[in-house]
Amino acid sequence: MSEPVRPAVSGARPRPRRSMAVCALIGAALMAAVDEIVFHQILAWHHFYDRSTLSVGLLSDGLLHTAELLGLVAGAALYADLRRRRGLSPAHARAGLVLGLGAFQLFDGVVDHKLLRLHQIRYGVDITPYDLAWNGAALVLLAVGGALAVRAARHAPSGRAAG
Repeated sequence: MSEPVRPAVSGARPRPRRSMAVCALIGAALMAAVDEIVFHQILAWHHFYDRSTLSVGLLSDGLLHTAELLGLVAGAALYADLRRRRGLSPAHARAGLVLGLGAFQLFDGVVDHKLLRLHQIRYGVDITPYDLAWNGAALVLLAVGGALAVRAARHAPSGRAAG
């Protein structure tokens, strides 16, 4: 016998920080999926880990794919829970989604590409324009997400418990 679903608490308040964090997780997982599908599979420019054999590169892509799917599933479950509890703050959620997109992109461009050198965007070409476009797009996403977060905070009712 399954347990009954508890009704949402009446008078529930939006949880801005949680809304932003949950949607940032979804945004990061979405950007990982776009990266993996477009650059790893369709264009075949690189694998997540290119410093070994093709088999290891394909394995690393599979592990990245597993992580992005887990992130999407966990994010969707947390998002659904926020909605069920009437805790979703849509403006903060939008900001979190865009911040998550940009954060993954910048982490990949700086940490994976430059610091750890797991892979480059593309091989056999001057990568400077690719790096500028990749990291520039990340910074634009982060700036838009930051602006959305500031706007959401300004329009949020005051006196609300943080959440």
